[in-house]
Amino acid sequence: MYYSSTRGTEEKVTASQAIIKGISSDGGLYVPSEFPNVKNELINLVNLTYSQIAFFVLSKFLCDFTEDEIKNCIENAYDEKFDCSSIAPLNKVNDTYFLELYHGPTLAFKDMALTIMPHLLKTSIKKDNLEKDVVILTATSGDTGKAALEGFKDIDKIKIIVFFPEDGVSPVQKLQMKTQTGKNTYVVGIKGNFDDAQSGVKKIFSDKEFNQKLLDNNYILSSANSINIGRLLPQVAYYFYSYMKLVSNSEINLNDKINFVVPTGNFGNILAGYYAKQMGLPINKLICASNDNNVLYDFFKTGVYDKNRTLKLTTSPSMDILISSNLERLLFEISNRNTDIVNKLLSDLSDKGVYKISDDMEKNLASFYGEYSNEEEVKSTINNVFKNYNYLIDTHTAVAYNCYEKYKKETSDNTKTVIVSTASPFKFSEDVLKSIDCDFKDLDDFAIIDRLSSISKIDIPKPIKNLKNAEILHKDIYEKDELTLAIKKFLKV
Repeated sequence: MYYSSTRGTEEKVTASQAIIKGISSDGGLYVPSEFPNVKNELINLVNLTYSQIAFFVLSKFLCDFTEDEIKNCIENAYDEKFDCSSIAPLNKVNDTYFLELYHGPTLAFKDMALTIMPHLLKTSIKKDNLEKDVVILTATSGDTGKAALEGFKDIDKIKIIVFFPEDGVSPVQKLQMKTQTGKNTYVVGIKGNFDDAQSGVKKIFSDKEFNQKLLDNNYILSSANSINIGRLLPQVAYYFYSYMKLVSNSEINLNDKINFVVPTGNFGNILAGYYAKQMGLPINKLICASNDNNVLYDFFKTGVYDKNRTLKLTTSPSMDILISSNLERLLFEISNRNTDIVNKLLSDLSDKGVYKISDDMEKNLASFYGEYSNEEEVKSTINNVFKNYNYLIDTHTAVAYNCYEKYKKETSDNTKTVIVSTASPFKFSEDVLKSIDCDFKDLDDFAIIDRLSSISKIDIPKPIKNLKNAEILHKDIYEKDELTLAIKKFLKV
């Protein structure tokens, strides 16, 4: 297996080379040359642990890694950093299943990939005899930043720079990033939104002059966003894992189809589910759940992707995105891997802010269903789930659950369904508390967290408890068009 770009077919690289580069020379995203069909092997996965399933999935894609190298990366990732031995518990609530992906060190689903990606990258650097230091550039809408910083801190030969919208993340997310330790870490707030940060980072990757300057100083750029295939592939594992948990718990029979509902912003998480389906996992529908920034909802309903709208700041900030980078990989697949079509669509997006896919491409979207939730619905969903089932969910998971309720009403589909729960409610404690507590008063951030813990009878997670006395180490704020200045300052180039 090799990896090529969504925008051209000339370049063919190994998995390790794709992980190091992060983004292709033509600005496209790396995609595997094929999807291995594992239908006949599913029976062997039923009682495996999370780590064993991760090994099964990754060994299909990382063909230039040895078995021992993959196992070593997995052992370094899925260990006591997670607060439960199952890594990703599947919780049955009423007649629905919540896949809790927030038991890692930063309390968000990004940990599922960003605890292993640094080890994949470190192994790749060694494997390819790379003499230069790798500089990870990452834009974050909240969760990726902290998870990447935590994963890459103090790893030799790697530096990491995270850009985030100064006024576009939750107070806890901001504190998590600004208190980050590690001699190789740098966090920068930008005056703008996530799309500004993401566009700025992409621009830097395609700036040949700046990249040459970095090369002259012994640095090479890479990314920890889900545009990096080393970030995306580990996410495929939890779709297989949750399916096998349903089988082993006798909730479904092997080969029964199930649905997944995924709160979606940059499209990496749900794309990993699509990759799992392409490999033969019996998935019926991938329900793409959006918040008020419902550009993806419109895309799945009409075949038109239109970013020409005002970005709304919501209570689910990790989804406050109008340009979903990983959708490019889906365009590649639904166009039957036609890079000319992909280039034309992306050119339209760049020039006009909008594109329309063909009828044939729309037909290839049959696996997906788009839905969205507004702010009032998110609030009432958190309240209803807590009051009716004594189960506390965060704002992003509430978007997903509300979208699922709408989907059921619209389709009458009673297929067993997994809600992909992406963050601890304590990361968005103020908005969660406002949803369940009528006596909510003007409390500071930590008093809010204490009150949420008291009402829900859930212990405050350690990573948040430790924030209270943590020192603010990163104070820099730059204009959205000054990202290169920040990089130069940190790298002293």
